[in-house]
Amino acid sequence: MDSKAGKYKVADLKLAADGLKLIEWAESRMPVLTALREKYGKTKPLEGYRIAGCLHVTKETAVLAKTFVEAGAEVSWSGCNPLSTNDAVAASLASEGISIFAWHGMNVEEFYWCIEETLKFHPNLTLDDGADLIFTIHNNHTDFAEKYVIGGTEETTTGVHRLRAMAAAGALRYPIIAVNDAETKWDFDNVYGTGQSTIDGILRATSVLIAGKNVVVAGYGHCGKGVAMRAKGLGANVIITEVKPTAALKAMLDGMRVMSMDEAAKIGDVFVTATGVKDVIVKRHFEMMKDGAIVCNTGHYDCEINLNDLAKVMKSRRLIRDNNEEYVLKKGRRVYVLAQGRLVNLAAAEGHPSEVMDMSFANQFMSQLRLADLDRKGQRLENGVHDIPSEQDQEIAFLKLKTQGISLDKLTPEQMKYVHDYSSGT
Repeated sequence: MDSKAGKYKVADLKLAADGLKLIEWAESRMPVLTALREKYGKTKPLEGYRIAGCLHVTKETAVLAKTFVEAGAEVSWSGCNPLSTNDAVAASLASEGISIFAWHGMNVEEFYWCIEETLKFHPNLTLDDGADLIFTIHNNHTDFAEKYVIGGTEETTTGVHRLRAMAAAGALRYPIIAVNDAETKWDFDNVYGTGQSTIDGILRATSVLIAGKNVVVAGYGHCGKGVAMRAKGLGANVIITEVKPTAALKAMLDGMRVMSMDEAAKIGDVFVTATGVKDVIVKRHFEMMKDGAIVCNTGHYDCEINLNDLAKVMKSRRLIRDNNEEYVLKKGRRVYVLAQGRLVNLAAAEGHPSEVMDMSFANQFMSQLRLADLDRKGQRLENGVHDIPSEQDQEIAFLKLKTQGISLDKLTPEQMKYVHDYSSGT
């Protein structure tokens, strides 16, 4: 269907008014991004640029998309997960003339159809969460990098890892800025955002008491650490499983129990995977779990929990409440899988709070501006994965503090001289 400025496919356009209220709520909690919108809405630095986005369609994402439009860009959007789209938000964006192809509950074929639709206007900038759009370009539209695309950005740990592997193999056809690796992204969005929203998703899908339960978190990276912190704060006995010795050591010194998944499977009450790796929980683990175990994932892809293995040992399955499926095993024990093994914080809840997405999406916006500015100057980053400048990180953190009414100390000239004077001794 056609809207004011482009095509769209959403669940129900009648939900637009409800979506607008959600977006307005998010805007009230995202002062950095709204300040950038006000600033660059006057100069339109993205005029003439077409941005294809593949990102969870949440109220916060809508604030980002509208900021791009205000800065002059033409935008086409799709969701990056079949279960993470808020249909009211998608409807609101479509009603405002933004090309969007996303609805909650799409199948895999529909998911990739939506990505293909966003590419029909030949974007010259891409924005990704998990790199599915980038992979689609590389697999199905190999000429786009030469004809249209000047660069892109990637939001997630999983996506950045895969893109770095592509770059190392010489297969990446255009430059990507790793927004995920910004300090104002992974130390806030990944830790505090994932931690809170994952617990939120578990509680909405189960309403269980966390206190006193053995909560097993697979992976102690930024996301896993955030989940462990929040579970511990609610009174859980937190168990960490890891493959990386230094991460395991950090978990131990943070007061967590550390063991293998084979050991944890026997005693866990709630399992959360946060690794970005496939087959973290497999057949033998399901067979060890006690009756009533709850299993969910907060990593980007749904392959961390091997549901095919679970199907092999189950006797029956039923949806017992929203985003909560009961698997009865052949020996009578029950295992509960949340959100079909997909991102529990987005499928069963609303994703990260607006306050932390404010910084992540400010990084997305500034990185897209950087790519466009280089292009206007006739320049381009080399094909590969690039970090954001540290100055950008500090600028966004400073703006965030300023909106909170927090002031900082400044180094005096004498202190600056001391910092840079290598001849100073004790």
